[in-house]
Amino acid sequence: MNAIEITNLSKQYGKILAINHMDLVVPEGMIYGIVGSNGAGKSTLIKALVGSLRPTSGAARVLGLDPLNEKWELRKQIGYMPQSPALYDDLTARENILFFGKAQSINELGKRTDEILEFTELSARASDKVGTFSGGMKKRVSLCCAMVHNPKILFLDEPTAAIDPHLKILLWRLFRKLAQSGVTIFLSTHQMDEVLLCDKVTIMSNGEILATDTPQKLIGLGKSRLTLTVNGIEKSTTIGSTSQNLASELQKSGFDPKISSVAIQTESIEEIILSIMNQREEEIKR
Repeated sequence: MNAIEITNLSKQYGKILAINHMDLVVPEGMIYGIVGSNGAGKSTLIKALVGSLRPTSGAARVLGLDPLNEKWELRKQIGYMPQSPALYDDLTARENILFFGKAQSINELGKRTDEILEFTELSARASDKVGTFSGGMKKRVSLCCAMVHNPKILFLDEPTAAIDPHLKILLWRLFRKLAQSGVTIFLSTHQMDEVLLCDKVTIMSNGEILATDTPQKLIGLGKSRLTLTVNGIEKSTTIGSTSQNLASELQKSGFDPKISSVAIQTESIEEIILSIMNQREEEIKR
C-alpha cells in the first residue's frame, strides 16, 4: 500500500493558490523530501495531509484514510513535527513527551519515553526544562513527541532549519534509522543539499510540482564542464552529468595519449534545482 496518495489537490487563500492541482504518490518505508523555497507550499501540503486544514478541491489519502473525515483513526498512526516546536518550556523534556504520550493512551508510557529519549540521545537532559534548551535540542524533543506512539508515518516540517551542522547530522541519522525500521518519513526542506539524503524528492515552487525523482536522477539533469588539456592547450565543453555523457565525449578524442589531464566541474544539486525553478519562472513570464 502507498503511504500517501494525492489526487488533483488544491488549496487557495484568496487569490493565492498555495497548492496547485497536485498529484503525488509516496510509497511506504522511504524518506520522501519536498524541497522548495519559502512560500512554495510545503507547509500547506503537510497541514492538508495531517488533517489540520481543508483543501479547496481534490483529495488526499494517508494510509488509505481521509485526513479530514477519518482524522481520529489516522492520528493514531501518524506523527507530526511542526516547523516551530510546539512544546511547554516550563516542563522538562520527559514531561513534554509524557504529556503528548498520554493523549495517545500508550501502554507502558514511561518505558516508551525512556526508550525514545535514549534513541534521540536526550537521556542526560531528560530532567531539564525545555526552556533551557537550544533550538536544536528543542527540535529533538519535538521529534520525540511526534514519534512517542510509534507512528507509521512521520510528517516533519523543516526539521533541520536553523540548527547547527552537528545536530543536523544527528537528526538525519535518526531519520535513516526510523526509515530502516519501516517508518515512512515525509519531510519538507528549503535546504537543497538535504535532497541527497532522501530516497525520493519532489521539487515545489508556487504550489506546483516541478519535478519528482530520485536524487541520483536529478543530478543527471545537470550539466558538467569537461576540460581536456591537449599539447598544453585547454579545450572545454559542456556535457551532461551522467557517466555515459562523459564516456561519449572522451570517445570523441579517441583517448588520445597527448591528453595530459582531464578536469570535470559538475553542477551542484542546488544549482540543478534552482535551474529547474528558474526555467519554470521563465515559462510563466512567457
